[in-house]
Formats: sequence, C-alpha cells, structure tokens
Amino acid sequence: MKTKWKASPYLYILPAFALLFAFRLIPIVMSFVISFFDWSIKGTGKFIGLINYANMLKDEVFWQSMTNTFWLVIIVVPASIVFSLLFAVMLNQIKALKGLFRTVYFMPFVTSLVAVSIVWKIMFNEQTGLMNTMIGWVGIEPQKWLSEARGIFEIFFSGMGITLPKWLGGPSQALFAIIIMTVWKGLGYNTIIYLAGLQNISKVYYEAAEIDGASKMKQFWRITLPLVSPTTFYVLIMTTIVSFQAFAQIYLMTDKGGPLNTTKLIVYYIYEKGFDTLDMGYASAVALALFILILGLTVLQKRLEKHVNY
Repeated sequence: MKTKWKASPYLYILPAFALLFAFRLIPIVMSFVISFFDWSIKGTGKFIGLINYANMLKDEVFWQSMTNTFWLVIIVVPASIVFSLLFAVMLNQIKALKGLFRTVYFMPFVTSLVAVSIVWKIMFNEQTGLMNTMIGWVGIEPQKWLSEARGIFEIFFSGMGITLPKWLGGPSQALFAIIIMTVWKGLGYNTIIYLAGLQNISKVYYEAAEIDGASKMKQFWRITLPLVSPTTFYVLIMTTIVSFQAFAQIYLMTDKGGPLNTTKLIVYYIYEKGFDTLDMGYASAVALALFILILGLTVLQKRLEKHVNY
C-alpha cells in the first residue's frame, strides 16, 4: 500500500534546517573555499592554491599551538572521566538531600564560562590568589600560575636534580592552571551524566555479587565499570571534542596565549590569525585542519564502540 507524501512534517523542521544551513553549512563551505585564497577580512583576495596549507606545515607557532592543545586534551579527558565517575559513585550513595548535592555539582557547568574564567584568574593571582594561599598551608612556595612557561614535569623533576628533554617537560604551569579550571568547569555535567548511567544499572547484579561475597571494589570493577561503558564512551567523545575547541579561558586568563605561547591553543591561534592579523585564508586552512583532526579522532573513537556493553 502506497503512503501519501505530505509536506507538513517537513515544514516543521524547515526553520531549524534553515538556521543550520545559514549558520553551519554555508560557513563550513565558505571556510573551505577561502582556505585556497589570500583572503582579507574585507572579503577580497586572489587564488593561491595550497600555499596556506604549505605555510601552515612550516609554521612553528601552529605546531606549538597544536602541541599545547594535545597536552590539554591528553590530561583533561582522562581526568574528567575519572573524577566524574568517582563523584557520581559517591553521589549515588547519598540518600538525603540528593537534589541539593546534584544542583551544587551541576552549578559550575551552567555558570558563564566568562565569569568562571575571571574568577579563576583571580584565584591564580601570584600575590593574593587563593591557590597560593592554599598550597602555602602545606609549606609549598607561591607559584607563578599563569606566567610560568616551564613544563610541570620539568619543574617537578628539576627539584630532584633530574633534567628532562624539552618534549617531556609537559604542559607549562600556566597551561596546567588552565587545565585545572577546564576539568572543574565540565565536572558537573559529566558527573550528572554518569549518575544517570549508574541509576540504570539494576540492583539485582549487586545483590547477587554480595551473596557471592564480592567486595565493593570487585563490584565496581566487575559490574559498575563495564555497565557504564556506554556513558564513558559518550563522555570520552564529547569531552575530546569540547577540549579541542577550548578558547574563552585562554582569551580571558592569559595574555595572548602567553607566556611564550605556551597556553596558545589551536582555536585561539585561528582567532588570532583571522581577527588580529586579518589573514582569513590562513585561518580557514588551520580551521579545516582542526576539523579533519577532530573528525579523525571521533571516527577512531567510534571503533572503540565494540568494547561498549549496551
């Protein structure tokens, strides 16, 4: 039996599709086209082929920005997963005032990133910041949180008299401060997501494990961790994408990606090239490279889906 085609369902999605087309699809296509031009912000330029891409591969600041971004992603993603799951497990045990605790944990996520960045910049202040006050309580000297260009591993091992190669020095202390704030900002959202995943696990599994004499730790490793793997998979993908797109905290907490470009992330570099130096063609080329990178990592992560227990 043939079904009659109706236009009304498509009319409902037309406004959303029009916005998506105008503000997503067209800019993506235009960015791709502009990347092949020597394009100024005025909208005029000449075709130069792959020169922007060739210049990008030779650009030391581009590679430094990409390295900084990888350091942020490598630390933020695992830390977000571990701490979010830990807090979710603890929140899942709370019986009284559950709503209050969940609201408190979720508040950082819904707070404006601009406001959060300003507050954390004050907290990292070298003279009057809360972070130096707190570490002073345990006898640690005040740190130059947002102005120290040395790597955190380099700083740590130099105190032991060990000299590390530059590539093993880790993210700068300034970037590490950004990483701390970034993990904290997204912690509430990921915790609530994990909490939802935990509450979908049937209590029958834990009751059977207790009858068999399994400890709480074994229950966590053999029941909780495998059964929240779909949630972990989701958090892994989303946190990776969001981390690669970090921008506001760099713009607000550091001086143009300083010190010595050690906090300059790739999205900030795109912004700098596009709107500071007005080289939209080169900025578009870098943006396309970032798009391909994120797409590739997402496809690679999708291959891990076979280890997810649905």
